[in-house]
Amino acid sequence: MRTIFWAAAAAFVIDQASKYWIIHGLELWRIRAIDVLPPVLNFRYGENRGINFGLFGDGSEASRWILIALAVAICLAVLIWARKHALGRMARIGAGLLVGGALANVLDRLIYGYVLDFLNMSCCGIDNPFVFNLADVFIFAGAIALVFFAPDVKSEPKKGQ
Repeated sequence: MRTIFWAAAAAFVIDQASKYWIIHGLELWRIRAIDVLPPVLNFRYGENRGINFGLFGDGSEASRWILIALAVAICLAVLIWARKHALGRMARIGAGLLVGGALANVLDRLIYGYVLDFLNMSCCGIDNPFVFNLADVFIFAGAIALVFFAPDVKSEPKKGQ
């Protein structure tokens, strides 16, 4: 569980520090757009009141609290599942990234009422209108790590459980 904790802590701190630096330090909230390596990497200010791509983001207080509760429930489920199964190092890191990223977005919802997004990537003549943040990257990478490195769901739980 130590590996999960440290991966989660790293994901959480890196996401929150990046948001603070880009949104507040570089004043992206005010200027709205910074071209870093156009069109591949740009900073665009975004307020996500829903889930990925703003889905279910009607902006109501009820949906905000439902999304917070759902994220916390998923984090708890992942931690309970990880505790019951013998996970390899990569799966433990993946679980930690997923939990840390999800909790970083929960903190945004608690503080701002929405998730702060700032990354925009386009390529090859495709203009991507969506923005995301590093927590989203950690959640995605963690989920992929669990898919590829977690034990088969039919596997036995850890001994003694």
